[in-house]
Amino acid sequence: MHPHEELLHRFYQSFQRRDHAAMAACYHPDATFDDAAFSLRGPDIGLMWRMLIERGKDMQLTYNHIRADDSQGQAVWDARYTFSKTRRPVHNHINARFTFRDGKILTHHDQFSFWRWSRQALGPIGWLLGWSAFLRQKVRKTAAEGLEQFKAQRGL
Repeated sequence: MHPHEELLHRFYQSFQRRDHAAMAACYHPDATFDDAAFSLRGPDIGLMWRMLIERGKDMQLTYNHIRADDSQGQAVWDARYTFSKTRRPVHNHINARFTFRDGKILTHHDQFSFWRWSRQALGPIGWLLGWSAFLRQKVRKTAAEGLEQFKAQRGL
């Protein structure tokens, strides 16, 4: 198995164990993370995972299709959890892409159907507006504010 495949298995196994510190240790100091809710750099990536793990008390994660070589990798993962703002159940199916540097994750991009996610997490609002740039921007703004609040509450 390629060392980067081992790294991705370690990352997702840490996620399954809810070990945000071990997840953060998989990232290069110059790492970037992007998905529909967050666009982060460096230590904020680990803080995002910490926040999501601490808030997602019932989160369950499965992953498969790990592939990686010297420069890039990919995985498919599924998260099942209760969305904290609405208490609605969510099953999010995610395709992840990675690049690596110095044996660590340098870039991490998670892609999923925002409309599918918003219908589950937000209910009728997501059903009606999940396709819109307005709702995407609102979710990104709320996610960024939530991470800043999380950091402030912990003096980070």
